[in-house]
Amino acid sequence: MLVGFRAANVLSFRGELELSLLAPEGGDRTARTINGLRVSPVAAIFGANASGKTNVLAAMRWMRHAVLDSVADWARAKGVPRQPFALDREAAQEASLFEVDVVIESNRYVYGFEVSDVRVETEWLHVYPRGSRRRQVWFDRDAERADEYRFPSDRLKGPKRPLIEYTRPNALFLTAAGSLRVRQLEPLFNWFNDNLWLLGPDDDQRQRDAYIRRELLKPDFRRRVEGLLAVADLGVTGVEAEDRGDELPEISLVHLGKDGPLPLDLRHQESFGTLTWLAFLGPLLKALDDGAVLLVDELDSSLHPLLVAEIVRLFEDAVANPQGAQLVFTGHDVTLLSKAHLERPLDRDQIWITEKRRTGESELYPLTDVGVRLDESMERGYLRGRYGGIPRIGLRGVAVEVEQHSAGAEA
Repeated sequence: MLVGFRAANVLSFRGELELSLLAPEGGDRTARTINGLRVSPVAAIFGANASGKTNVLAAMRWMRHAVLDSVADWARAKGVPRQPFALDREAAQEASLFEVDVVIESNRYVYGFEVSDVRVETEWLHVYPRGSRRRQVWFDRDAERADEYRFPSDRLKGPKRPLIEYTRPNALFLTAAGSLRVRQLEPLFNWFNDNLWLLGPDDDQRQRDAYIRRELLKPDFRRRVEGLLAVADLGVTGVEAEDRGDELPEISLVHLGKDGPLPLDLRHQESFGTLTWLAFLGPLLKALDDGAVLLVDELDSSLHPLLVAEIVRLFEDAVANPQGAQLVFTGHDVTLLSKAHLERPLDRDQIWITEKRRTGESELYPLTDVGVRLDESMERGYLRGRYGGIPRIGLRGVAVEVEQHSAGAEA
C-alpha cells in the first residue's frame, strides 16, 4: 500500500509537496492496519482550477515512468527529461526530488531520488523489514562523492559492481536492478509497474477502450461489468461482445425497450456519461483485483455525484476491496464533503487542498491543518473559502467583467 509521496521542484510545485495516507489514531474510520501502520484507502484533492491538483498526480506518474524507463528512455534524452518549476529561473539549476513510502507484503520501503537536467544527483532506499521500526539503508547514492554508491547495512546481497557499471549517470540504480532482475529489489520495481496508473480527461482513451473491449470477451469479466452498469442505473441490462479476430471486439450495450431487449451501438448511440463509466470500469476492476493504487484526475467528470460517492465507498469497503486497493483522486464535487449523502463518503483526514500562491507556486496541505470541527459542515466551509483552494473571483465577478466590456464596446 502507498503510505506517502513527496516531491519538490516539479511542474507547478517549487517547494516540497507531501501527500500522506497515514491515518491518525481515532481518525479515518476506513483506514487499514498494515505492518503496524494505519493507512487510508482514499485520498481526495480539492482546489481551484490551475491550482496544482493534476500536477500532484502527474508528479507521481512521472516517478513511475522514471523507475520503469530511465535506462532505456533517458539514454535517448542524453540527460534527464524532467519538468522543474518554470516560473523561477533558479529552479532550473536545482534538483527535483521524488520519494515514495510503500508497504509491500511484510516490508516497508522508502525509496527516492533527486535529478538535475543532466544526471541522477542522489538516490536512496531505506527498508523496514517485517514491520520493524529499525531502518536498514540498502543503498545510498550521491554523484558528488568519490565513492558514489554506498551499501551501509550490507543487507542488499549479491555482487554490486556489475550493477553499478550498468547504471549510467542519467539512469536510476533501481531501474538497472529491475532490468537485471535483482531478486531483492524486484518487489519494489514491480510495485511501480503495477501501481500509480493515472486516469483522466487527457489520458489515452483509445488504450483504455481497447483494454476493456478485449476483457469483455471473458464471461466472468463481462458479468461483473454488467452488474456495475446495472447498479449505475444507466438503463443497460446486458453487454454483447463479438470477437473479430485480430480487430478489436465489437461491443454493444443492451437496453430494454418497448419491444424487448435491444443492443445499441457503443460508438454512436450511447451517452458520454455511459461511455465514461464503461471506460472507467476496466482499470477500476483491475485495481481492485491487484490491490493497486489508482490515480484519477477529475473523478467527477461526467459522472453523477451519487455514483462518484459509491466509487469512493467501494475503495473504503474492506469486503468489496479485500486486496487493499487505494484511490487517489482530484475533483470539484463538494457533495463528497457533505452530509447530504446518507453517509458522508470522505473523512476529514482523507481530504487535501491545493492552493496557488501569487508567485505561481502550488501548495498542497491536508484539510486538518486548517482546523475542522467534527460537527462542521465541510461543504459550506470549503465553498466559503475557510479552507482555501477556491478561485478568488468574488460574487458575480464573471458577470461584472462581461458587463464592463460590453459597456465599453457600446461606448
